[in-house]
Amino acid sequence: MSLFGGRGPALHIELESIPPVYHKQPVCHATTPGYTETDPDELRKLCGPSTSGFQTPKTEPTTPSALENSRPPSPQQNETTATTDGVQAVGLMPSVNSPSINRWRLLAACMLIFTNGVSDAAPGALIPYMEKHYSIGYAVVSLIFLANAVGFVTAAFISQAIYSRIGRARTLLIGVLLLAVAFLAISCAPPWGVVVASYFLIGAGMAFMLAQCNVFCSSLQNSTTLFGYVHGSYGVGGTISPLMATAMASRGVKWSHFYLILLGLSVVNAIFVPSVFRGSEKDSPIPVAAQIGGSAMSKREVLKKSMKNKYALLTSLFIFAYQGAEVAIGGWTVSFLIASRNGDPAEVGYVVSGFWAGITLGRFALSPVCHRFGEKRSVYCLILGSALFQVLVWTVPSIISNAVFVTIVGILLGPIYPCTMTIVTRLIDSHLLVTSLSLISAIGSSGGAVAPFTTGLLASRFGAWVLHPVSIGLFVFMEGIWWTLPTVRKRSE
Repeated sequence: MSLFGGRGPALHIELESIPPVYHKQPVCHATTPGYTETDPDELRKLCGPSTSGFQTPKTEPTTPSALENSRPPSPQQNETTATTDGVQAVGLMPSVNSPSINRWRLLAACMLIFTNGVSDAAPGALIPYMEKHYSIGYAVVSLIFLANAVGFVTAAFISQAIYSRIGRARTLLIGVLLLAVAFLAISCAPPWGVVVASYFLIGAGMAFMLAQCNVFCSSLQNSTTLFGYVHGSYGVGGTISPLMATAMASRGVKWSHFYLILLGLSVVNAIFVPSVFRGSEKDSPIPVAAQIGGSAMSKREVLKKSMKNKYALLTSLFIFAYQGAEVAIGGWTVSFLIASRNGDPAEVGYVVSGFWAGITLGRFALSPVCHRFGEKRSVYCLILGSALFQVLVWTVPSIISNAVFVTIVGILLGPIYPCTMTIVTRLIDSHLLVTSLSLISAIGSSGGAVAPFTTGLLASRFGAWVLHPVSIGLFVFMEGIWWTLPTVRKRSE
C-alpha cells in the first residue's frame, strides 16, 4: 500500500513496547551441529573427561528431540547474541539506570540541549537591542538565523564521518568548543559581519551535539519520556534566556554581555560532557558498526540510502516546518507586540519566556501522556490546537491575552519533537539511524532559519504581523506530512 496514495487503511507496524532503534539480530548458537547417529563413545569424547576422579551418572541424549532440548535456550526478543564474527553480545536493552553512568550521560545531554535553548531564545529578546546598536532593520538582523542554519547543515553532513573516526565523546567536545568560540566573539560586540559568522559556528556546534544526543536517548528504554526530558531542557533554557536577557538589557547592561553567560555554560560542558560519554558506544545495544553504517557498507552508501529513505525524508520535512514555526514564534513575537500592540520592549520581552516555558512544561508533563495515548494521534491534536491558539494571538488585540495564548501554543508544541523522534527511530533501520538523524537535524534546523529569515524579510515590507500567517501555514504543512507517516503500534508485553 502506498504511503502517498489515497486514504486507505493505515499501515501498522508491530513493535516492542520499548521503542526500539534496531532490528533483532540474527541468533547464533555456539552448540554442536544438528543430531546425527553418533556412537556413545564419541559423545563422551565430545563432552570431555570429568575433572574429578568420580563421575556423576548422567543420561546422554539419544534422540534428536532430546539433543535439541539439551541445548541452551535462545535469547529473548529484547536480547541479542555474540559470536566471534562480530554479532552483538547478549544483553538487555540498556536503561537510564543500567549501566549507572547513563544517568550522568542523560544529565550531560540535558546540559547540552539546555545551552542550545539559552542560545536559540536569546535573539527573541535581544533583536531590538541589536537593531539599535548596529542601526539595522528586520531583514539584516534576520541574517543570524540564516547563518545559523547554514552552519548546522554544513556540520550535519560531516558529523557522521567525524563520529566514525573519533567517537561520540570527542564529537560532542568539538561541538561545545565551536559554541564557546562563537559566544566569546559575540560577547565583545564585534562588527555585524563577525556576529553573523559567529552564528554560523553556533549552528555547526549544535549539529555535532544534537544527533549524538538523539541517538543516545533512542538507545535506551522508555525513549519517549527521555526525549521529553532532554528536549524539555531546551525549553528550560529558552524560558530562562529571555528573562535574563531582557532584565540585563533593560537595566543598561550591554546586550552582548549576555553571551558571557553562554560562554560559561560552554566551559562547564567542555569539562563534563566528554568525560561521561567516553566509551558510550560500548554500552549501546546497536553495534558500533551498525551505528556508523557497518563495515560492509561505505559511508557514502549509508548517506545515499538515508537520503532515499522515505521516512527520513518525510520526518525531515516535518521537523523543518516544526522548528521553523517554533523559532519564528520565539524570535518575532516580541517585535510583533512592539509594532502591532505598542508594547514596551522592557516589558513584552518577558512574553517570549512564557512561550519557552510552555515548551518546557509540554515536554516534561505531556510527553508521558502522549506515550500512553499514542504518539501518532497525539501529534494530530497538538498541531491543531497550536494553530487555533496562534490565530487567537493574531486576532485578539490584548497584550495580556496574547501572552497567555502564546504560552499555550508553547505547551502544545512542546511534546511534538520527542514524539516525532520516537516514531522515526521505530521506522528507520539501525544501520541508517545516526546518518538519518543527522539528515533530519540538518534539514530541520534549516527550517529554524528559513522561516524566521522569511518572516524578517516579509516584516520589513508588510509589518511584523506576517509572523502569524507564516506560522499557521507551517502548522498546516505539518498536519499534511504527519498524515503520510505510517501508524506505529507497540506490541503488548
